[in-house]
Amino acid sequence: MTASPDIAPPRGVLRPLSVAPMMDRTDRHFRYFMRRLTRHTLLYTEMVTTGAVIHGDRELLLGFHPDEHPIALQLGGDDPTELARCARIAADWGYDEVNLNVGCPSDRVQNGNFGACLMAEPERVAEGVAAMRAAVDLPVTVKHRIGIDHIDRYEDMLRFVTVVAAAGADRFTVHARKAWLQGLSPKENREVPPLRYDDVHRLKRELPHLDIEINGGLRDLDVTLAQLAHVDAVMIGRAAVDEPYLFAEADRRVFGDAAAAVPTREEVALAMIPYLEGLVAAGDRVHRASRHMLTLFHGVAGTRAWKRLLSENPRTTEPAAMIREALARVARASASSRAVVAAGA
Repeated sequence: MTASPDIAPPRGVLRPLSVAPMMDRTDRHFRYFMRRLTRHTLLYTEMVTTGAVIHGDRELLLGFHPDEHPIALQLGGDDPTELARCARIAADWGYDEVNLNVGCPSDRVQNGNFGACLMAEPERVAEGVAAMRAAVDLPVTVKHRIGIDHIDRYEDMLRFVTVVAAAGADRFTVHARKAWLQGLSPKENREVPPLRYDDVHRLKRELPHLDIEINGGLRDLDVTLAQLAHVDAVMIGRAAVDEPYLFAEADRRVFGDAAAAVPTREEVALAMIPYLEGLVAAGDRVHRASRHMLTLFHGVAGTRAWKRLLSENPRTTEPAAMIREALARVARASASSRAVVAAGA
């Protein structure tokens, strides 16, 4: 498709599937774990404010394992100069993309004048995007909502995207719900406002030269493939936390990599042992990573035993023994379940 002459062409390789940035979830340990399941899916950091990037502990905030590529840094901020500086830092640290958060509705974020409240100021968002794009060669992308409060018509979103696109945004990830800035918690803002997928599909139809990604309530690969008939990419959020194993077939089914292995849950668990042992050797707690593994056996007989053993051993110094014992308990529960089924046949 030919881009509008007023809009710079997108940079970088478009990834048809990503895992949403989530506070207290998408840390470096979660991302390493997800890489045992999928090599191609785009992963994000948690949102990091520009102030934290500039003044904070960068190794703690920005450090990541080489296996985590492709990886995007999500920034929270509204000052173009600070955003440009942080984009350069992201490039220096080896990130593959920098993303601006225009979707978070929390009070803390609003008090900093960034996140979803910036949907009311598309020109300011455009200034930030333009500054970042001038500063780095990385893709500069925006994650936003359908709308906020009473600025929630399709036409309002269309204007926001059009203004920001003219500044050179490389992709728009649209959470297909509006956000109420007052009266709903961040959790309620992920559940209460109705999903409006049709508006996101319409946005792609009316602005076909833009890369449009859809987010919100999407929980499996079948739904992902159906959505890709209407948009360029799909972002999955909470389902990646609740049922991470759904990504085991993503490289084959979504990215078309016929040579990609589909690991078993057991193989994923065993592949995490060296990483967990590395945490122990560094004097860190295994729980920082093992907490992300609790739902690996979601929907499988033995998942309770798996969760219990990992949860009860947050400070273990023998992660290999813990993982192997947890797998043995899953195997016993699975065998018992099969025996019950066979007896009732």
